Amino acid sequence: MDFRIAEEHLAVVESVEKFSRNEMLPLARELDEKSEFSMPLWKKMGALGYPGLLAGQKYGGSELGALGTTMALEAAGRGGADQGTLLSWAAHMVISMLNVEHWGSEAQNQKYLPKMATGEWIGAMALTEPNAGSDASSVTTSATLRGDKYILNGTKMFITNGPICDVVVVITRSEAGSKGANGTTAFIVDKSMPGWFSSRKLDKMGLRASPTGELVFENCEVPVENVLGQVGMGIKSVAFSGVNWERTILAGHFLGGMEFNLEQCIRYAKERVQFGRPIASFQAIQHKIVDMAADIEAIKVLLYRQAWMIDNNIPCIKETSLTKAIIGGMMLRNADEAIQIFGGYGLCKEYPVERFYRDWKLASIGGGTNEVNRDIAARFLLK
Repeated sequence: MDFRIAEEHLAVVESVEKFSRNEMLPLARELDEKSEFSMPLWKKMGALGYPGLLAGQKYGGSELGALGTTMALEAAGRGGADQGTLLSWAAHMVISMLNVEHWGSEAQNQKYLPKMATGEWIGAMALTEPNAGSDASSVTTSATLRGDKYILNGTKMFITNGPICDVVVVITRSEAGSKGANGTTAFIVDKSMPGWFSSRKLDKMGLRASPTGELVFENCEVPVENVLGQVGMGIKSVAFSGVNWERTILAGHFLGGMEFNLEQCIRYAKERVQFGRPIASFQAIQHKIVDMAADIEAIKVLLYRQAWMIDNNIPCIKETSLTKAIIGGMMLRNADEAIQIFGGYGLCKEYPVERFYRDWKLASIGGGTNEVNRDIAARFLLK
């Protein structure tokens, strides 16, 4: 693996980090407190082409690839952007737009990707249901063919961008009586199609600026030309094909947040005086900072390697599962040590370290729980 970074990647990283510090960091606390996704901020990102980093150039995107996009999200996190906003940005690109491009027909791509690449339309993916979480293959949302349309009925839960999305990739049960991943079909459903709506926005502990909600489909009419991929292969192809991308790129902004958190801890430790000297001079604090830095470097190597493997079409399910199984614990350790360094101030909302402590619990749940990813990795190691 060549550890030199391409000039185009470095240019995007510099641009994103500067934008994050100037435009996103000042809004971070307010967006978290209000549990609000900022559309004005999203429009600014759209004007710079950020929502389309992954999309092909012929659709108005940057075609940056897994490594470049991971580094861009890392740069945004390192700049201090609200982690919820970054999660919505990443979900738009990775589990919605990327699936459309990978599995869509040219007509579908031409119809949807230009609007998604500019941020005019926000994307989501609807797989999880109230009773289908880790066991994704037990989805029950139905798709019944009637003439030249499929009629969708069911409820999707915990959908990132659900309350604000204009277009959503929906995984359904298209064959009555089928079980497991067989008989499932993916559809592109957009806001012009009647019969679907966001029934509620969930009030979450962390990542509050990323709207998460429940989507309800009631006799939703979807044209047959909006089948994404092959009928009957919704989970086996569309839903599962992008897990490596999801577990790598979506972790990029978490990594950047850890770097920002460490930066805050170092500054605070140098300024905070106890017993007549800065707490940075105490070995206990120094060790905490070193351990935080070591975790960051380890995660960076893991994510960069995975992204490189994706870009070079090298299978990496084992690698992404192993990383996903441990990264959540490393992030929570980072957040916990940061609060310990800040002491009582670390519990106060005026400091960002408190927000990260709430935000990062998702890392051990979303994109496959730690337990599920350990099971996946074990199958590779023990076969």
